[in-house]
Amino acid sequence: MSLRDFLERFRRPAGTPGASATGVPADRTAERAAELEPALARLTQTQQEADRIRAAAEEAARAVRRDAAQEAERLVAGARERAPEVRRQAAEPLLRRARREADALRAAGDRAASTVRERAGERMPDLVERAVADALRPARGPGDAP
Repeated sequence: MSLRDFLERFRRPAGTPGASATGVPADRTAERAAELEPALARLTQTQQEADRIRAAAEEAARAVRRDAAQEAERLVAGARERAPEVRRQAAEPLLRRARREADALRAAGDRAASTVRERAGERMPDLVERAVADALRPARGPGDAP
């Protein structure tokens, strides 16, 4: 059946002017209602099914959001728990380098101190000799010339 035939059913019949034909007039409204009722019933069922699908989808979306929020909280908690170890690992190369630099400075300081001790050891006998000589020299009075 073509669309034109289908739509033709809903047209009002145009009769010829004059006296009406004998017989029982056709109840076009009842015919149309009878014809459309199954289609409208299927449409109502389809709308109800769409409503059920929409409600199920909304519930599924709420569940997905709830699960995602819980997963996000779990990930954040895990990240906070691992943060000190990650920081320690990140700082480790810097600390190693700082320790190497400190060791190098300590070694340089030790070498400098050793050099000072050697010089002091070399100069000490002469300085002691001078100090002893100065101490054994007779004390001069305020008017004595050097």
